[in-house]
Amino acid sequence: MSAHQPHDDVEDVDDDMLEEDEIGEEVPSDDDAAMDSDEDADEDPSATLEEIQLINDSVAHFDGHKDSIFCIASHPRNPNVVATGGGDDVGYILDATPPQPPVLPPSYESDPRPVEREGLKPIFKLEGHTDSINAITFTLPRGEYVVSAGLDGKLRTWQSDASGLKWRFIAEAQEVEEINWLAACPHPEYPNTVAMGANDGSVWVYTINAADKTSPLSIVQTFYIHQESCTAGAWTPDGKLLATVSEDSSLYVWDVFGEAAAAGLVEAQGSQSVVGLTGHDERFKVEGGLYSIAISPNGSLIAVGGPEGQIRIVGLPRLGADASATSSATGAGQKGKAAGGKQAGGPKAGSSGQAGQILASLQAGSDSVETISFAQPPLTLMAAGNVDGSIVLFDVAHRFAARRRIENAHEDEGEGQAVIKVEFSKKSGQGGWLLTSCGNDGVVRRWDARGGTTAAARGLVGEWRGHRGGGDGGGIMGFVQGKEEKSVVTAGDDHITLVFSTPVA
Repeated sequence: MSAHQPHDDVEDVDDDMLEEDEIGEEVPSDDDAAMDSDEDADEDPSATLEEIQLINDSVAHFDGHKDSIFCIASHPRNPNVVATGGGDDVGYILDATPPQPPVLPPSYESDPRPVEREGLKPIFKLEGHTDSINAITFTLPRGEYVVSAGLDGKLRTWQSDASGLKWRFIAEAQEVEEINWLAACPHPEYPNTVAMGANDGSVWVYTINAADKTSPLSIVQTFYIHQESCTAGAWTPDGKLLATVSEDSSLYVWDVFGEAAAAGLVEAQGSQSVVGLTGHDERFKVEGGLYSIAISPNGSLIAVGGPEGQIRIVGLPRLGADASATSSATGAGQKGKAAGGKQAGGPKAGSSGQAGQILASLQAGSDSVETISFAQPPLTLMAAGNVDGSIVLFDVAHRFAARRRIENAHEDEGEGQAVIKVEFSKKSGQGGWLLTSCGNDGVVRRWDARGGTTAAARGLVGEWRGHRGGGDGGGIMGFVQGKEEKSVVTAGDDHITLVFSTPVA
């Protein structure tokens, strides 16, 4: 009887009862024939069991996040101290110093079973957001504050004590619906200043001063010229100019502190931009918008990237500096070469005469340019990482010639996976050719940008695994390099932060 059958139907049950002459009837036996699936398993155990090999090269991990980790930043004075932010609406500050090799217990030989590794303990938990934290940074020059930005439109900041181990909440601002990125300003005269870009196209610059009780988080500048979401931004190395790009395919370089105006380098009277380029200029136009940005170490060039592998190189002015001092890294050819100016195809990069000029239009790959990085001088290389899984190296000093293309630099089962970040070593000279990358395959790789030396002439120096990989949900969303670049700390789409020991050759 059904659980929901009315009680007055009980008399109908008699119709289903056995007759007297059926009680003694026997049911023939089928000799306990096994189910088909069991027969297959007995014949071929591998048919139902799949061997899974997990490789974990990390030396430490943090598993406190409950959702994807979207962003990671390192402390400017102690790069082993990092901050993370994720889809679980919280952030953490961690000491990611690689541990010393563990000392095996005396009983190891008699009981060599591995002991589960304990995860890193957070120094501090960053709370208060009501949606994903998708950007985070420490302020410059001392890392006195950590600033987080979220899809809830909130900008929140905390201050550390002298030890860097204790943090306290300072202030919050919310002027926009969503924040896309954050960038700390390196200008020595404007410490603890950050810029952010929003989904409505606006750009905001704030300064933080906990001693100002009435306005610890104050607005320095706001810019509203982008017509669509502001997708990326970067300060020039001296912090005097701020460059931003948008989904509307526009690039603007802002005179945040008025120093370009004082030097007579703004576009027009009353303008706040030094450079302004949009899709209305067919030479600059990138269909589908701009999403990545990088500025050369001497601040004379800016590279912006978008869909279908498109990159544009634009000249920037140098404020109060001799542009020729570092011409070897700006497209003007090697210093001292008689043909240097001709190699550049125009005036020396860094001069005010080339500010805003489109110096090159490059093709980096077949899909969007996700990340761009310049090498430190005297090297003149630029790397672009693409969604098609490739990394392309360009020679800035020789008309941005494509020197090498690393196909499937990040891949899974032979299929290219998006390259999420590339970053050249911050060292000048020895070791400056090392390029670190991560991608949706969940692997960190390090390359010799000179190429042709290892790993089938691709220049692969080393790789480190531990994230799940496999594309969506298992990749690496970003990384930072630890002290002296001897470690890499990752932000995993699989909710995990891993610390890899990556000794520099």
